[in-house]
Amino acid sequence: MKELLIASDHAGFILKKKLSAFLKSKGILVRDLGTYNKERCDYPQYAYKLAKLISDGKNKLGILACKSGIGDSIVANRLPGVRAALCYNLKAAKLSRQHNDSNVLVLGAAFVKMELVKKIVLLWLKTDFAGGRHRRRLNQIKAIEKKIRRECK
Repeated sequence: MKELLIASDHAGFILKKKLSAFLKSKGILVRDLGTYNKERCDYPQYAYKLAKLISDGKNKLGILACKSGIGDSIVANRLPGVRAALCYNLKAAKLSRQHNDSNVLVLGAAFVKMELVKKIVLLWLKTDFAGGRHRRRLNQIKAIEKKIRRECK
């Protein structure tokens, strides 16, 4: 992994700050895309910034944090090739990688405590896509994305 992208709005800022420090302590290169303080801001701009880099193939993995995680998920999943998974527990994080090859992990700061966040993120990072029958489904998602792009032209 070249670098792990991370971004948040004001509600996810503290979680992002603590998580960034934790990941760096594990030797993971983290690129923080903002926000850089707790001042109220709009989550779509940060979710889009991160998801665009994933969609363009400039980075492979990213983490988003906002209050519930729902808004970030909605924005990130608008971009082709982005498979953002909102995970509140370990099983969801693992399955999101194994079955869906998620490339953006979304965290709801209001719903997960930092100790659980650390476990979720480490498990998500070390879990590989299982392939097999899941590849067929992933290919269907990619075909849907292509169809949408053609229809929008």
